[in-house]
Amino acid sequence: MKLRLAPLNVPLERRLQTAAALQWVFSFLVLAQVCLAAFMLLLLSDWWMLAVLYAGWLWLDGDTPTSGGRRSDWMRSWRVWEFFRDYFPLRLLKTVDLDPKKNYIFGFHPHGVLVAGGFCNFCTEASGFSRMFPGLTSHLLMLPFWFRVPLFRDYIMCGGLVSSSKSSLSHLLSRPGGGNVAVIALGGAAESLEARPGALKLQILNRKGFIKLALKHGAQLVPVFSFGENELFDQMENPRGSPLRRLQNRLQSILGVALPLFHARGVFQYSFGLMPYRKPINTVVGEPIPLVRNPSPSSEDIEGLHQIYLQSLTHLFEQNKEKYGLDEHQHLTFI
Repeated sequence: MKLRLAPLNVPLERRLQTAAALQWVFSFLVLAQVCLAAFMLLLLSDWWMLAVLYAGWLWLDGDTPTSGGRRSDWMRSWRVWEFFRDYFPLRLLKTVDLDPKKNYIFGFHPHGVLVAGGFCNFCTEASGFSRMFPGLTSHLLMLPFWFRVPLFRDYIMCGGLVSSSKSSLSHLLSRPGGGNVAVIALGGAAESLEARPGALKLQILNRKGFIKLALKHGAQLVPVFSFGENELFDQMENPRGSPLRRLQNRLQSILGVALPLFHARGVFQYSFGLMPYRKPINTVVGEPIPLVRNPSPSSEDIEGLHQIYLQSLTHLFEQNKEKYGLDEHQHLTFI
């Protein structure tokens, strides 16, 4: 492999963008382990009482990730997120205005490797979510496992991340007066194993729990497609049925998280590393699907709305794909 070094005369602005992307990758891949290690070291040090007090706080605060979280508008507005946005660059685009008196489920597609578009658009104000959708509060759902990690849980909740448990989603959708947006990467961890440049496979055919909860609470369904999400990283070949894929599936069933073997570029060179490629991401928010609240939906009701959701998602993709670099012959595949 020929090493392609970054030039020395890179403008400061681009250096800051790279630093912002680096801290984001670090947060996703390493920060949880660092926080856990820091807590354990504190527990074993002369300052162990602080760790005990914090453990008591965790016990008292245990329901917060399933009760709307604890967001920080100050943290969501950090300048670092603007540099992160401009690294790709990344944009949030809306097709219609949304009524702030209603609650919504945003179905985010595709998951990608690290959900870059989902994080920047809905966990920060870098792309202007609050200005674009006044009166709405966004919450990105994340696996409950991560909210058990000391210190890390408090950091991610500041951005608006909440648990992806059923009770957490129900809490958001049952808010009187509306105004909540639950953003769900519906493909989940399994879809991240399909994420590579050009991939258009979505894990959605058997994902119907969100449909049932939308009906039960009368929340509006909104398809969201993030063009460019799968272009950020390459991934080792892992076709279904291969030894690597079987190992990844096994680890996912044990750990609850997927372990895609991805790579892209480095900080000071372009040949290899875990930094994402500088590829544009355009996250398009579609039109809401009107529905009538049904506290006890039947399987036929769920299946019917699921089909409507797939049609709306397909329409959103087909309507916008050529604007954002895809060819006319490229289409979504649902698995």
